[in-house]
Amino acid sequence: MTFEAAALLLALTVVAFLYASVGHGGASGYLAVMALASVAPAAMKPSALVLNLVVAGIGSIQFARAGHFRWRTLWPFALGSIPFAFLGGALRLPAGPYKVLVGAVLLLSASRLFFTAAGSSQANRPAETDPPLAAALPTGAVLGLVSGLTGVGGGIFLSPILLLMRWASPRRTASASAVFIVVNSLAGLLGHVASLASVPHEVLLWAPAVALGGFAGSRLGSRRLPDAAIRRMLAVVLLLAGAKLIFGG
Repeated sequence: MTFEAAALLLALTVVAFLYASVGHGGASGYLAVMALASVAPAAMKPSALVLNLVVAGIGSIQFARAGHFRWRTLWPFALGSIPFAFLGGALRLPAGPYKVLVGAVLLLSASRLFFTAAGSSQANRPAETDPPLAAALPTGAVLGLVSGLTGVGGGIFLSPILLLMRWASPRRTASASAVFIVVNSLAGLLGHVASLASVPHEVLLWAPAVALGGFAGSRLGSRRLPDAAIRRMLAVVLLLAGAKLIFGG
């Protein structure tokens, strides 16, 4: 294994650990790492969705076992997102527009991480009002389409919405986001199964590595409130990768 391959594997493992600790699958982080490693755009989307499924699936189980999952918080968003994630997965953008779109998503993800980090001091405030269908369905549809088009799971955008609107507490937000990522990632892959042919063989090494990181991170995050510093560090990585995709060619 070359130094570059080992560094990429380590980076993916660390990203999985950090993201899983806050209930995310890590797709935006994997896309960032792959962008910095100059992975082919055609391989980025399906690879990120596959790794997302692994880590978010583990996180879903961990947070549910800890008693944080609430179906009523999730299902209106999932109902709106699944068909649009499938549609987004079926669409294939040319390399140039895809890189710009993913770069924009990474930059927006960075801002969302900064936002949730700034609000973490209020993490113990009361929450728990059910999201109304009129707001949740279209929100889920938009997040599902973005998920399918780019390879992110949508949880990184769902989390701040749930927290801002006080529709879920931080830990229930993490649990709902993990399951949301699973259903969107699966729908995106099913939307264009042929894209799996673009997944590099290295994913057979990446998947166990992110599974290890995801297990450790979700186990920690399901029992402790996430540290705002983790979100800020992730935001810096996304900022650099997003800028590279948009401006670096």
